[in-house]
Amino acid sequence: MSQSLVDRIVGATLYEGYILYPYRPTSVKNQVRWTFGGVFPRAYAEQSGGTERSTVTTECLLRAGAGARVTVTARFLHPVTRTVLQLSEPVRTLTDADIARATAVASLDAGGRRHVSWEEATERSIDAGTYDVSLLLDAPRAVTVTFPAHTEREPVDGEDGMIAGVVERAWHELDLTVAISAEPRRESVRAIRVEVSNMTDAGGITRESALLHALVSAHVVLIARGATWLSLADPPDDQRDAAAACVNDGLWPVLISEDCVDDTVLASPIILEDHPQVAPESAGDLFDATEIDEILSLRILSLTDEEKDEMRAADARARELLERTEALTEQQFMRMHGTIRELRPASGHRP
Repeated sequence: MSQSLVDRIVGATLYEGYILYPYRPTSVKNQVRWTFGGVFPRAYAEQSGGTERSTVTTECLLRAGAGARVTVTARFLHPVTRTVLQLSEPVRTLTDADIARATAVASLDAGGRRHVSWEEATERSIDAGTYDVSLLLDAPRAVTVTFPAHTEREPVDGEDGMIAGVVERAWHELDLTVAISAEPRRESVRAIRVEVSNMTDAGGITRESALLHALVSAHVVLIARGATWLSLADPPDDQRDAAAACVNDGLWPVLISEDCVDDTVLASPIILEDHPQVAPESAGDLFDATEIDEILSLRILSLTDEEKDEMRAADARARELLERTEALTEQQFMRMHGTIRELRPASGHRP
């Protein structure tokens, strides 16, 4: 399996809903963030009465030969709070005392750019290991990972080489566990189960603060060697009961194959069909994989200059999206206008 193919598909789903048209933080739809694949601290999940999860689970069927092995990777977004601090007066050399006296502001215009306070995200990937399937049948495995809290600061340049403010990015600690197990099914088929649990100690919190301690858009990728994954959507006839018994909570596994070898499964919070692909006509991510690129691109070009300025200031991904769209050629637009993937004979006819 090509890692680049997996990365393209995971990238499209990982950032689904990250920021939506009109790509401005002030739009209502972009003030409700992180709506896909949230894995919250257990205390908050219990407090929510079951509307939020602290664990997501995927269970997949594997037709395993001798020496079959499975590699498990968990991927998600870690929310980052971006706070813009305005200094009481511009300085040439920034000190901790200057930062201590600074004021948090919604936005700051300096050096020909607008800087706004908002929430970003940083990608996380956990290599949970490679396991011999026969050993997993004897004993489950678990990997515990901690991402420590961290804060970083970036000076905001103003006029004449002076520093006008600071962009502060901070994320909270995350403690999580990835558990892997296997159970025998009919003949050589095995059920491989992966659970990703948020073990962060962050009780007595609101949803807004719980999101800062959450895994957002959690995905699991499973790669098999010496074995083949079976589709849960269209399993072989002799495995339909086994497929129906698989437990998938918060994740839905689909086959990702290359050269007709089903050695990779993507378990995503977004329900996909087997063998998904990113359209080759797409010039890049629009953060909504179900939308039509041409329509969204035309809408972006129709934004006012003020709206585009706000979009640029939202974050680096929104700015890149705007610049890429404004640079599209007529030929690239025509490629997005429509295509026929395949032609098949009609099944039946009308009287």
